[in-house]
Amino acid sequence: MEFLLNILRESWRLLNEMSPYLLLGFLLAGLMHVYVPGTLYIKYLGRRNFRSVLLAALFGVPLPLCSCGVLPTAMGLRREGASRGATVSFLIATPQTGVDSIIATYSLMGLPFALLRPVVALVTALFGGTLVNVFDSNDEVIVARRSALEDSDEDYTKRTQRPEGTWESICSVFTYAFVEMMEDIGKWLVIGLVVAGIITAAVPDSWFAIFQGNSFYSILFVLIFAIPMYLCATGSIPIAVALMMKGLTPGAALVLLMAGPASNIASILVIRKVLGNRSMVLYLLSIVSGAIIFGLGIDYLLPTEWFTQRLVMKAACCNEGPEWFNIVCTCLMILLLLNALTPLHLPRFQNQSCHCCDDACAADEYIIYKVEGMRCNHCAENARRALLSVEGVEDVSVSLEKGEARLRGHFDEDEARRAVEDLGYRLCKE
Repeated sequence: MEFLLNILRESWRLLNEMSPYLLLGFLLAGLMHVYVPGTLYIKYLGRRNFRSVLLAALFGVPLPLCSCGVLPTAMGLRREGASRGATVSFLIATPQTGVDSIIATYSLMGLPFALLRPVVALVTALFGGTLVNVFDSNDEVIVARRSALEDSDEDYTKRTQRPEGTWESICSVFTYAFVEMMEDIGKWLVIGLVVAGIITAAVPDSWFAIFQGNSFYSILFVLIFAIPMYLCATGSIPIAVALMMKGLTPGAALVLLMAGPASNIASILVIRKVLGNRSMVLYLLSIVSGAIIFGLGIDYLLPTEWFTQRLVMKAACCNEGPEWFNIVCTCLMILLLLNALTPLHLPRFQNQSCHCCDDACAADEYIIYKVEGMRCNHCAENARRALLSVEGVEDVSVSLEKGEARLRGHFDEDEARRAVEDLGYRLCKE
């Protein structure tokens, strides 16, 4: 019982420190989602040059996409005509950071980590995208049917169903920030907090004695576990803090923050399928080499006090009671997480292209398909857009909870299947 209480105590402490910044980060993510036009992310990425790689990285760094949500988004950009280099740049930069995770990094790890994280993501993405442009010249032109690049502004607005009016926009901001994003990363945030609590409360310091003061071994140790694992940018923060408190170097902590969210087995397999073996190898090479170089650079070129001072301050004041504002934010975070992880589900602003009720959607004019592989709301939205781009499709509704898509129109079923498979999913008849 004492063991469980210690884990809960450490997890609560971490969440209490992060919660105000998490709520602010989620709100900013919701504002970006509603008010930043989607055309910005697909309009300037088609050419095989450094400019498209740079723009893809700059677009990707602030986007609050989770590690699974970035895959279909990047594959969607590829279908719309983005070059291989721009696609890889977007794949590297986006999951490593996000406006929410940058703010949360500042809350637990301090300003140096919060500033370095997007810089490292940007540089690594530029390196990876440039490598692909130089060494993977087999970059055939991809033009999707009814591409958003060919749409008028009015057609694009109709397809993406941006909310109109002040009240609808506000509802959409809060729905995306505190319902959809919570559903997407809530589970991984909880896992990260629990794992951090276990490491802090249960793992003896002697387990990491071999790595104390040894930057290269610390970085290799973290890389071995970070590359294949699924870690979200926000959920990796408490784990990195716990490992630093056990003696791993700041450089190793940065490696976990960068390499963990940027790669996992699922992303590696999808990239291999869509972009080919060479792009996949260059993608992994960029992540691994960037993590090692920047990790060693932090440990040997920058003062350690920059990255450990905040941890020392937290340890010194760990017996002080938390502020009332933090407690209120933590309680709100817990309620939102419960809503995301249980069947409670707050009402949300509907932003789907299918405006029919369930009974109408069940009519004979709609064909129901199972969609396998969707893991977040971004996955469902990207599947919906891909199906809506198929010639002859008039209306689409995709349900993440049911794992299904309902289509109306006269379309080629094989083309619809290919559109979904290009994103890494599988479409089949019920």
